[in-house]
Amino acid sequence: MTEKHNNRELNRDLSSNQMQMIALGGTIGVGLFMGASSTIRWTGVSVILAYALAGIILYLVMRALGEMLYVDPAVGSFANYATKYIHPLAGYLTVWANVFQWLTVGVSETIAVGMYLDYWFPNIPGWVTGIVVLATLTLANLSTVKAYGNLETWFSMIKVVTIVLMIILGFMVILLGFGNGWQPVGFSNLWTHGAFFAGGFKGFMFALSIVITSYQGIEIIGITAGETANPKHAIVAAIKSIVARILIFYIGAIFVIITIYPWNQLDQVGSPFVETFSRVGITAAAGIINFVMMTAAISALNSGMFSSSRMLYTLALSKEISPKFLKLSKHRVPTLPVLAISGGIFLGIILNALLPLFWHGSANIFVLVYSASTLPGMVPWFVILWSQIKFRRENKAHMAEHPFKMPFAPFTNYFAILMLLVTLVYMVINTDTRVPLLIGFIFLVVMSIIFFMTHRSRSTN
Repeated sequence: MTEKHNNRELNRDLSSNQMQMIALGGTIGVGLFMGASSTIRWTGVSVILAYALAGIILYLVMRALGEMLYVDPAVGSFANYATKYIHPLAGYLTVWANVFQWLTVGVSETIAVGMYLDYWFPNIPGWVTGIVVLATLTLANLSTVKAYGNLETWFSMIKVVTIVLMIILGFMVILLGFGNGWQPVGFSNLWTHGAFFAGGFKGFMFALSIVITSYQGIEIIGITAGETANPKHAIVAAIKSIVARILIFYIGAIFVIITIYPWNQLDQVGSPFVETFSRVGITAAAGIINFVMMTAAISALNSGMFSSSRMLYTLALSKEISPKFLKLSKHRVPTLPVLAISGGIFLGIILNALLPLFWHGSANIFVLVYSASTLPGMVPWFVILWSQIKFRRENKAHMAEHPFKMPFAPFTNYFAILMLLVTLVYMVINTDTRVPLLIGFIFLVVMSIIFFMTHRSRSTN
C-alpha cells in the first residue's frame, strides 16, 4: 500500500513499533544523559514536576496530532496541516524550522560521536570518525525505509535498555541498599536539602524550558505516518504508548538520580548514570555509558536525517523548491533530500573542525547555533495545536466516529499554547537562553521574508 502525491509514491514499510522507536530515537538523545544535572541544578527536587508538566504538554501535542493523522496520514503531515488550516506561510516555516533544527542538531550529534569514539580511539581526529558515521547513516537512509526503521529500532533499543536497567538498579539501591552495604538509601534526599522549588518560580521555569527542549523530536511520528503500513492502527498504537514510555524513561531516571544523590551535590558526582552503575559494582560503567551516549547521538542523527529529508520532499511537493527533490530511488526513497541534508551536516562538521584554527572563540558560537534549534523546534508543536482547532471545525463528519479525539479540545489546545508561550518568555529572561532564542527568531523572520518575496514574484509573473 502506498501514499500517492502527484504520481510520487513512498513505500509504507514502517511498522507501529518502528514508528515508536524512531520517535524515541529523536526524543531520547544525549540531552537526558548529559543534561540531567543542568535541569536539577536550576530547580532542585521540583525538576520532577517540570518533567511531568512538560509531559502533559507533550501528551496534548501528540493527541492533537493523532486526531489529524487518523483522518489524513500524509507525508510531512504537520507541515501540510499548517498550510491547509492556518496559512501557507505556517507550512513553509514549519518545514524550514524542522530542517534548521535537525541540521544544527545533526552537526552537533555527529561531532559528539567523534568525541565518544575518542574514548577508545584517541589518536583518530573526531571529524574523521564523524564523517564515517555520517556516510554510514546516509547509506542507511538511502536504502529501503524498512532497513532504516530496523536500524533505528536497534539504536533506540540500546538507549531504552540502559535507562530501564538504570532505573531498576536505582530502586534496588534506594529500597534494598544494593551497592550501599545493604543499607537502603531511602527517599530522604527528596526533602532534606532545601525547599522543593530550590530556585524559586523563576528557576523552575528556566528548567521547564530546557525540559521541553529535551522532548522535542517526538512529533517525527507525524512524518513517519506517510510511510507506515496500516497507518490508522499504527498511529493510534504508537501515540498511546510513546508518550507513556518517554515519561517513564525521563521521569523514572531523574527520580532515581535525585533520590540516590543529594540534588545540590550532583556537581561532585560527575555523570549520575555512570555513578549509578559504578555504585552497584559495574566497573566498566564509564565505557558502557560512553557507548550508550554514542549510540544515542547516532540515533538522534539518524532520526533527524529521516525527518528533515522528508520535509524537503514536502517542500518540493508544494513547489517551493526544485522538482528534482521529488525524484525517488528504486527503493522509493527521496534521494536528493537525503543527500542535501547529509551534505549540510558534512559542511557543518568541516566548518567546526576548521574554525578553531582561525578563530579561538568559535566553539562558543557553535554552542549558540545548536541551542538556536530550540525555537524552531517548538514551531511544529505550535502549528499542531493551532491546526487541530480548525481541523475539527472543518471535519465534523469525521468526529462522530473518531476513536482518538483530542480530549477537552479546544481548551486543552489553548492551555498547551499558553504554556509554550510562557516558557518562551522565561527563555528571554534567562541570559543563558536569550541569545540562542534570538538566533532562532532571526532565522524564522528571514525565512518569512523569503516566503513573501518569492510568492509575490510568482503572483506578478
